[in-house]
Amino acid sequence: MTNELDRTIEELKAELRNADAAERRQIYAELELALAEREVMVAEQEGRISAEPPF
Repeated sequence: MTNELDRTIEELKAELRNADAAERRQIYAELELALAEREVMVAEQEGRISAEPPF
């Protein structure tokens, strides 16, 4: 799953380079979400956070 997410992030970065102002806002929002999602996945894999509910 991380490889797919990494590919999506790279595609969004490429799209960002060629986008107009309106598109840039949308793409940047998608990119921020993908980066946050990847950070959560990495943190779970490293054991820094748990995917289990606290109770």
